[in-house]
Amino acid sequence: MVTQAGTNGGWAGMSGGRRQMAAALLTGFLLILVVVTIGNAESTISDLAAARVRETRAHVWIWELSSVFAWLSVAPLIWWCVAKVRPPRVRWPAVALIVLLGLPIASAWHVASMVGLRHLAYGAMGEGYHFAGSIAHPYLYEFRKDAATYLQFTGLAALSQWLLARVDPLPRAEPNPAALSTAQPTLIIVDGATRHLLSVDTIDHIRAAGNYVEVHAAGRALLHRATLTGIEIEMGEAFVRIHRSRLVRRDAIRSVHTDRSGDFSVSLVDGTMLAGSRRYRDQLARCD
Repeated sequence: MVTQAGTNGGWAGMSGGRRQMAAALLTGFLLILVVVTIGNAESTISDLAAARVRETRAHVWIWELSSVFAWLSVAPLIWWCVAKVRPPRVRWPAVALIVLLGLPIASAWHVASMVGLRHLAYGAMGEGYHFAGSIAHPYLYEFRKDAATYLQFTGLAALSQWLLARVDPLPRAEPNPAALSTAQPTLIIVDGATRHLLSVDTIDHIRAAGNYVEVHAAGRALLHRATLTGIEIEMGEAFVRIHRSRLVRRDAIRSVHTDRSGDFSVSLVDGTMLAGSRRYRDQLARCD
């Protein structure tokens, strides 16, 4: 059996195509950030001058850069969270709830980091910084602005990860006929910087999950970028399809119970119960 690596992310597990895509996305993000930062700072300077508010250019640039660096410090956490909760790993309603719960955390991180950086910068110039200034409710003011920025960062992380998952997968290793005759078939699943090498006889069942399959082995579930049909062909006769979205290893089946409608349920040796469709009942003939 020839196995193929999954594509759950991580620089160490990326192919050359993914690294190029990641570098291009990062470069584009940084260029846009530089342009936006310059535009915001210069606009603020112009607005203050028009309003006859006396403020130095140095102070305005400190405000802008401290906010940018504070957001950059929270960006890795946003990226990590998006990778952990994105569908199909987590259902959409739960994703929306997690994103909303993350907003006040990200905003608090941003404000604390930003204020700390401003205190350091002002202190280096021999001045004192006061966060409130002339704003009546500074935290609410920052939270409103943070909400838009947080959603932009989250959306960019989700889009970038979606694009990276669709670049050419890790190359297949050329099979060695002599080694294949004696080697234990193995499925390689990449999860970040970790490669899981699963012996096929440890996999109990496999479920379709959008553009991925969910591989259940040794009490854990791992996402693998593949189609269920492709995995069925790759697994060969060791697995049987019991439903349009599920494969089961034949040797993991303990019993099969058929109801009056012709549908059935499969009990695995670990106690897991899986529903089957009568359309695939005949394929279980060798398992009863």
